[in-house]
Amino acid sequence: MIAAEALAAGLDTPTLCELAGLPRNADSRDIRDAFEQALSEAGIELPDRDLARRHALRRLAARLINGEIAPADLATDNWWETEVETVEERSFVSLIPPCGCCIEYTLGLDQRTWAAELQVAALALTSSPQAGPGH
Repeated sequence: MIAAEALAAGLDTPTLCELAGLPRNADSRDIRDAFEQALSEAGIELPDRDLARRHALRRLAARLINGEIAPADLATDNWWETEVETVEERSFVSLIPPCGCCIEYTLGLDQRTWAAELQVAALALTSSPQAGPGH
């Protein structure tokens, strides 16, 4: 879907077209290889793992704000291991439990309070300056 959106936005490379046509259940290694090739063809440098993770964290916060995911859905992907650099990132990550069972048993907050605090932290993160090299 991201490849199709990039094409619609005017970024056009042969591998990006190929990537946009891959089925959802395509092998993740094939998708990754095509993605890296498409970036290379477009002259875009692949960010390092930590920076990519920070960008993904910001997108996760935006999805939470937009109601695309529920607060409980955040307890996946080991977000607590993310190398955060800003106060906003740290505040958001600190509210994400390491697993789904931790929501009920170890948060120490009622779930409504926790969800409200997540929303506030997500808004602060998405309103802060974008992560980038050297930031």
